[in-house]
Amino acid sequence: MTAIPKSNTYYTAEAYLQQERNATHKSEYYKGEIFAMAGASLIHNEIVGNIIFALKDALRKQKKSCRVFPSDLRLHIPANTLYTYPDVTVICGEPEFTDDNFDIITNPTLLVEVLSESTQRYDRGEKFKLYRDIISLQTYVLVSSESYLVEVFTKKLKNLWELRIYQNLDEVIALESLEISVPMSEIYLNVSFENPKTS
Repeated sequence: MTAIPKSNTYYTAEAYLQQERNATHKSEYYKGEIFAMAGASLIHNEIVGNIIFALKDALRKQKKSCRVFPSDLRLHIPANTLYTYPDVTVICGEPEFTDDNFDIITNPTLLVEVLSESTQRYDRGEKFKLYRDIISLQTYVLVSSESYLVEVFTKKLKNLWELRIYQNLDEVIALESLEISVPMSEIYLNVSFENPKTS
């Protein structure tokens, strides 16, 4: 999903939330700017749905007290002001909210972003940098919508993240923070690429 600046006007977080809670479309907020979220492709949505189902199924089998949410769940990072909507959010334990509206969480364990040509630079770079300010975050997963490629970043120490790359449909993706594994083939179920890229 692509973020597009709406204007050069400065907004407070309170003004953004008042507008966002009454809006018919989603927008990100960062340091006084509001960014409209563009729509996503059919393949993007297929992959997101597959990820949610695969995670829920694996967590249920392992009897984990973690919950999986789609991109309508708003995330706030107080350390850097960002309000955003990850493609998939996993929360282990009780959700922590910013206020009594119970529609903004702050304590994800795992976040997933499905990449497209227009978003991959942001999701790999600046957005991941902002996500690293989340104390509870243990795993960041990037899933390509243009080729069979899954990148899993696992937090080992405060400033140390380990990267594992999966590029074959017969591989099994290890998600250490959730103590589960998900077959790559489930992530890309019903998804094919005419000329799949391998890098």
